[in-house]
Amino acid sequence: APLSPSLRGEGKGEGQPHFTVRAFTFGNVTVALAPDRGRSEDRRADYHDPTLPPRHELVAFGLWLRKKLDVHAIVHVGAHGTLEWLPGKTVALGQNCFPEIVTGSLPVVYPFIVSNPGEAAQAKRRIGAVTLGHLPPPLSAAGLDENQQKLERLVDEYAQADGLDRRRRDRLAKLIVETAQASGLSAEVGVAKTDAPDEALRRIDAWLCDLKDFAVKDGLHIYGRPAEGEADPQRLASAAAERQNLLAALDGRHIPAGPSGAPARGRSDVLPTGRNIFTADPRTMPTPTAFDLGKAAAEEVVTSWLQAHGDWPRALVIDLWGSASLRTGGEEIAQGLALMGCRPQWDAATGRVTGIEVLPPASLGRPRIDVTWRISGLFRDMFPTQIALIDAAARAVAERDEDDSENPLAAARRAAGKVGPRIFGSSPGTYGAGLESLLAGGQWERREDLGRAYLDAASHAFGGAEGEGVSAPNAFAGRLAEADLLVHSGDDPGRDILEGSADVAFIGGFSAAVAALGGKADVIVLDTTDPLKPKPRSVAEAVGRVVRARAVNQRFIDGQMRHGPRGASEFAETVDRLVGFAETTHAIPGALIEAVHDAYVGDEAVRAFLLRENPAAAKVIAERFLSARRRGLWHPLRNSIDDDLAALIAEAEGRAKSPEAAE
Repeated sequence: APLSPSLRGEGKGEGQPHFTVRAFTFGNVTVALAPDRGRSEDRRADYHDPTLPPRHELVAFGLWLRKKLDVHAIVHVGAHGTLEWLPGKTVALGQNCFPEIVTGSLPVVYPFIVSNPGEAAQAKRRIGAVTLGHLPPPLSAAGLDENQQKLERLVDEYAQADGLDRRRRDRLAKLIVETAQASGLSAEVGVAKTDAPDEALRRIDAWLCDLKDFAVKDGLHIYGRPAEGEADPQRLASAAAERQNLLAALDGRHIPAGPSGAPARGRSDVLPTGRNIFTADPRTMPTPTAFDLGKAAAEEVVTSWLQAHGDWPRALVIDLWGSASLRTGGEEIAQGLALMGCRPQWDAATGRVTGIEVLPPASLGRPRIDVTWRISGLFRDMFPTQIALIDAAARAVAERDEDDSENPLAAARRAAGKVGPRIFGSSPGTYGAGLESLLAGGQWERREDLGRAYLDAASHAFGGAEGEGVSAPNAFAGRLAEADLLVHSGDDPGRDILEGSADVAFIGGFSAAVAALGGKADVIVLDTTDPLKPKPRSVAEAVGRVVRARAVNQRFIDGQMRHGPRGASEFAETVDRLVGFAETTHAIPGALIEAVHDAYVGDEAVRAFLLRENPAAAKVIAERFLSARRRGLWHPLRNSIDDDLAALIAEAEGRAKSPEAAE
């Protein structure tokens, strides 16, 4: 868009230095894109670097808002931004903290998706934002594509013939397996040629049901506007409240507070949105309900491991994130406590957690499990009390006088003479899993490089009465070498593992680190979107489900194409995450990459949409597919694919530079 004259350095001679900002003024409202925090090519990695001051352009942007435009308030669109993550104190910021330097005392009105309470809390603490919760995108059942529907019809016909016509039943069973193999779906379902027909049919039927139950985003939510044809009165009160309360906030009026969480997971109390969202009281976490649900989910994980391996796992790692813990009331914390054979104690009057009870071995029905926690930076900042609680539980279990076979933590303590740390994360003030910048830039040679970056980032051990961290180089690597598996939970039905870079970084980083250490630990993606039906899956199963049910689903594709450039960026994010999983885990079948390629690049309508609406996204998609080819992660049968992708990159670059694209 044309620049506002005030951005061109009025009063300066020709050729005088000035900063350029993308902005356009509409009366009393200026729409502007803030400059990147750091170098644009390192945008994702720079978000959370506590040692990196913002670029001069970003500081100048804030001064321009305050001194030149004399704005009264900032409406921050898009969660999350970089402002609330700039260097400085975690709370009670002073004049030398960069969020204060950039925006000063300007009020910040921040529309924020209601299902992301952790990062909303960060915006409240560090920039004093009024976080107006808004609806997640509308969800609909994924349904089945043509090949999947054909399989379903055959399975239904088999069920009708079973017990009535044995010859017809046996013929149908053979046809179902052959159809799955011919369509390339048998590998994703987990059906081998040697499987008995009944077992193959059971797996195929379960897989089809799993796909149909998947919740797909039907487009995106437009702030303050209900979806077309919306009939739910709560979602129609929400859209109206989002509009009204944004204007009320700009009028300086009080905005009512409201809870945060995922509506699709049963949190109807977060509706109507448009309220100033708050989070749970950390002192109550895990809540009694969260403990019951977390315990059930944990038992599902270890039972499935027992069925697959013939024995209980002795040691595992759990990813622990801030926003997820707030959404669930601490279910992920409860999972680890239950696996160790502990449960919280609560104060009856306040509901606050007061301590830990170590349960006797006889009540567990299995051995205790040695749990290690990899906490996110946001969890570290928000939950020092829970870190201290987990640490106390691990130490209490380690001090028990129990057989080595029943208590691997106590066995480790006796062997080493002390209890080693069990909670690890990045150094205070830093965030992420450590390999985000490598994945974003593609500047790595071997998978082990990614694994080392993951291990290096988990450089601090946490615990003690205040949950404080101390440097503990290589200690986390020792825990991974002992681990049988990683448990990584996904609780929000409105978000899957191909939508966030953090899932790739944490899951993929663990997998790459285990490979670098020469270990063989598995990864379990624990689906708790329905808390009453937790479902553990392998990485290949979890990613395959998302690809088949959402990424290549025509309903999802059509929905995103209604949203122009933003919809195109959703396609680019999906491709980036998919290739990222392939790079880090080496567990993604090439057929999944090919399916997404054919749906986004091979389809002429989608390809034209990408080039027309968002050439930059088209270029990223083509580059990521080429990256998968170069690294040997995808071997398409067509020899022309490399040339086609190179042509797409060239056309995207040409579109981005053309005057028509600029308009």
